[in-house]
Amino acid sequence: MLVHYPGPWSPLLGRLALKEIPYQNPILVWTFVLVACATLVILGAITYYRSWGYLWREWLTTVDHKKIGVMYCLLGLVMFFRGFIDGVMMRTQQVMAVGPQSPGYLGALHGYLPPYHFGQIYSAHGTIMILFAITPILIGLMNIVVPLQIGARDMAYPYLNAVSFWLTAAATGLVMISLFVGDFSHAGWVGLSPLTELAYSPGVGVDYWIWAVQIGSVGTTLASINIIITILKLRAPGMTWTRMPIFCWTALSTSVVGLSSFPVFTAAVALLSLDRYAGTHFFTPGLGGNLMLYTDLFWIWGHPEVYYVILPAFGIMSEIIPTFSEKPLFGYMTMAAASIAIGGVSWSVWLHHFFTMGAGPGVNSFFSIASMLVGIPTGVKVFNWAFTLYRGRIRFDLPMLWALAALVLLLTGGLSGMMLAMPAINYTVHNSVFVVAHFHNMLNVVGFAAIGGINFWFPKVFGFKLDERIGKRAFWFFSAGTVVLFGSMYALGFMGMPRRIDYIPFVSWRPLLISEEVGIFLFLIAAYYMFKQMYVSIRDRGQHRVTGPDPWRTARSLEWLTHCPVPFYNFALLPYINSRDEWAWRRQHGLVNLRPDHYEDIHLPSNTFVPVLLGALAFGLGFGMVWRMYWLASLSLLGIVAVVIARSFEGDPGHTIPGARIREVEEGLLSDPGREAPVAGVAGGAVAFQASVTPRSPVQGP
Repeated sequence: MLVHYPGPWSPLLGRLALKEIPYQNPILVWTFVLVACATLVILGAITYYRSWGYLWREWLTTVDHKKIGVMYCLLGLVMFFRGFIDGVMMRTQQVMAVGPQSPGYLGALHGYLPPYHFGQIYSAHGTIMILFAITPILIGLMNIVVPLQIGARDMAYPYLNAVSFWLTAAATGLVMISLFVGDFSHAGWVGLSPLTELAYSPGVGVDYWIWAVQIGSVGTTLASINIIITILKLRAPGMTWTRMPIFCWTALSTSVVGLSSFPVFTAAVALLSLDRYAGTHFFTPGLGGNLMLYTDLFWIWGHPEVYYVILPAFGIMSEIIPTFSEKPLFGYMTMAAASIAIGGVSWSVWLHHFFTMGAGPGVNSFFSIASMLVGIPTGVKVFNWAFTLYRGRIRFDLPMLWALAALVLLLTGGLSGMMLAMPAINYTVHNSVFVVAHFHNMLNVVGFAAIGGINFWFPKVFGFKLDERIGKRAFWFFSAGTVVLFGSMYALGFMGMPRRIDYIPFVSWRPLLISEEVGIFLFLIAAYYMFKQMYVSIRDRGQHRVTGPDPWRTARSLEWLTHCPVPFYNFALLPYINSRDEWAWRRQHGLVNLRPDHYEDIHLPSNTFVPVLLGALAFGLGFGMVWRMYWLASLSLLGIVAVVIARSFEGDPGHTIPGARIREVEEGLLSDPGREAPVAGVAGGAVAFQASVTPRSPVQGP
């Protein structure tokens, strides 16, 4: 039986009514105006340049892993900007609402945000940054790079890859529409129980959060399956486990973590949904439920999720640092083992998020020791990166700056993490902004590494570099903002400032709060330079165009074998892997410009609109359930089932690209002035491509 909700309800619109549109809030009204204007400009530009057909054929319906990866990154960057603005609003509210004499604006008693609105922004900031900004960006980079690094033509399941993306897009759509239709959860990004229960949150905000994270979790789980199978089954001939790039190892480990943790989160949120929709009492204290059950289930997912995002960042750093040190990565085998070990230990540490719950010294000691054990494989990585830098020919190109800054942040964040792993210290700083500073410190490791990865692989995808001069300005302002903002936050944590508060009672904290606001201002300048870097790079792409497959001249792994930008088939013929650092090995042996003797037909999957349709239906299901428009939710669910069944009967026969067409494309790409293209086999006897017969590697060892 469905729970009766307070307030009006109609069969057509459910709980949706005009009063649910927050037109009385000037902040949201102006936000809506800006978003509407920006949307009209974008749609107008697409229409003016008659790009709707191109957009539909080449992007929206694509199953190409590179384009899906780019769309993941674009989606993540848009949501990153939204989450960043939420952070700006929170810090500005706190610096304005210090002491009982602080004035109030826009209906707030202090500052400019009422507590309920502040709670929504707080919840949206965490949810967006972790689930809908960082996660899509990293999945996008893995989508782009992993198939290229293992010598594959695409992901193992291209159609499923597109479905994963459009489910994630549907989830972000629910988060974004909650800005203007209804409200968002005020129960924190973790969904604090029992605050998420119906008695304490009778509005639709928690429901928006529930359906957004559930749909997004399904998309992320499917993406994890795809990456695992791609690495297991589609490695090129000669690509043994000990020749696989470290980024692929971290992608494999993080995907195993994602596959095993996100279903737990989905189940926990499904039980919460039953509490709110069906009147069960899984997490309702006093009625047979246990709110700590939800806390356990959430953090059983929540802390592995931290490693889900940090492991790809480690992989990116492991690709960038050797490239710009001009030497192989030190300790390859231990780096691979550490990547797997971090994923394994991630399941043994979740209780350190609530040492104060009273589990007892034995339980706390176990999880304290387990939390400290994570430092061992992480320390192995830090020392290996340091030894890679030692006596290297270090070049401080833009990707290297981001990677080195991520390494420094890892040291400070890791040390504060070791402090929090000790129950005695944890009791002291629990629920303070010291904890907030720590995990922002660690998530900045991910952010710095991800931005470095985008700068690093951008020319591989688009054929031109991002502007280095403007990018370095963005880097220095971003770094300064990180130090100023989160250094102040660490200090406030030691002074006892609680997290999640919209009003600051102690005026003695004002100087550090002002320092935090200065850090936010530095971040705003960095964001300006990032936008400028992208705009100028696209505008002057002719000047930044790269020639040859390796724009950095010292790259090492297989993805640099193919062209810049990468053609739709990735490799004209599947490469044969001769060494661990295949591209560096070929460069060392003078084999970087090999050209195959012949070309074979290539079979590729066809584009399809089905993932777009499934994403739209998933959005309809979520929106219908949020507002109790049961007819919309039922039709959307039936539509999903019908589309999936129909697709299973139809399948995808794909299409074949003739070898003559591949030769034509390759000869066009190889016709750059100054680039030689000798026939394969003329030097060194190395096997460059795998044709009808798999040859034996001419070298021994890795």
